[in-house]
Amino acid sequence: MGFLDPHILASKILEWVREDAPFGDITTELLVPEGRSVEAVIIAKSSGVVACVSDVARALKILGLEAAPLVGDGEEVRRGTAVMKLGGDARSILLFERTILNILMLLAGIATKTRKIVDIVRSVNPRVRVAATRKVVPGLRALVKKAVALGGGDTHRFSLSDAILIKDNHIAIVGDVEKAVRLAKSRASFAHKVEVEVTEPSDAVRAARAGADIVMLDNMSPSKVAEALELLKREGLRDRVVVEVSGGIDEDNVAAYAKLDPDVISTSVITMKPERVDMSLEIERLL
Repeated sequence: MGFLDPHILASKILEWVREDAPFGDITTELLVPEGRSVEAVIIAKSSGVVACVSDVARALKILGLEAAPLVGDGEEVRRGTAVMKLGGDARSILLFERTILNILMLLAGIATKTRKIVDIVRSVNPRVRVAATRKVVPGLRALVKKAVALGGGDTHRFSLSDAILIKDNHIAIVGDVEKAVRLAKSRASFAHKVEVEVTEPSDAVRAARAGADIVMLDNMSPSKVAEALELLKREGLRDRVVVEVSGGIDEDNVAAYAKLDPDVISTSVITMKPERVDMSLEIERLL
């Protein structure tokens, strides 16, 4: 599963390290002699689903360190599990330490939260997909999307460039839902599906009639979602569209939405409020 070129990730890690140590790591430079080599290990301090360990390891190799994953991406680990082995220049390892840990902890938290919500949904309705949104920290998109996939979720669209999603502000400018859908369908490539976001059950029907391929029921209560689905069925439109439910959905209410049998449930909670997965780096041996 390749989402990010390791050379690009390596350059990003360097950028983040420069932010953390703009004029060097003064403590390490005072205490650790040049040329000292060590072996180190990254250890999980809490349970969770690890993500992108192999990506980070490949990037660190490009940056001159020895790095080897000790667990598989998407694997559930317990407290005390060794996640990655590192070797090389001691100053470099200490310089990279916090940046590497921050990346791995964030991505593990996202994968863990995704797995948690996916498991809830599957226990209620295995047919329903759980998807992420575009609510991600700039610069981390590819890693975050991969963490979602490793947690069992759907990445949804990666960017504004690869999918058509008509939102409320588009509709406000164009005039109405039907006009926006027809305009998009008439101008878009045959290769692109058209999704439209609606906030009222009646607009779901209008969007489907106008030719939308995907209808997103946004910020609707379970009762409103049920109403929208019933209206689509009554009009003979339910099987013609993919129905996505989104907005305000988390682990506490996702089961209620899954029971209604939409096709997709998307939520930003998996990327904006990840689980806390702690890790540490320990020096194992001086070389």
